[in-house]
Amino acid sequence: MTLVKKAFVGTKDNLSDTELKTLLDRYKGNQNYYYFLRWSNRVSGIVTSLGDFPSPEGQMFNADLEIRWKQKGEKYDVLLLSKEDSDYADFDSFAQTWQSEDRSASFYPKTETRFPKGFIYSEKLNIGQRYFKDKNTGIVHFVALTIDNSIGTKS
Repeated sequence: MTLVKKAFVGTKDNLSDTELKTLLDRYKGNQNYYYFLRWSNRVSGIVTSLGDFPSPEGQMFNADLEIRWKQKGEKYDVLLLSKEDSDYADFDSFAQTWQSEDRSASFYPKTETRFPKGFIYSEKLNIGQRYFKDKNTGIVHFVALTIDNSIGTKS
């Protein structure tokens, strides 16, 4: 478990699918990143490409941040959850002072029946969770997917 003193939570609304794709490309960075896409009848699993993009809901994540999107009519609303309290000029920040806490996590077994169409993920991926807490109240408002770099990639 790692406690980060400050983190960033912000939103950006009313993006077209082209604007959303451009935003995702901008924040990928030079590290491994993954997507989890959701439709009303299926999920993508944890994948490394957008494939059937756009999806009505989804997220892109890496070791530093998670970007979530949800379709509202023809446009998309976006939430950014970052372990770094950087200047994300594209986003409107929430008023709270945020802290993040990283924790290890694990996948459901591939035999799990809650995903009747299957759930794809790499056996080598060390998934983690990042809790975003209001510094003043200690209340966790968001839980993001992340890559657990404290362990590294499984061999």
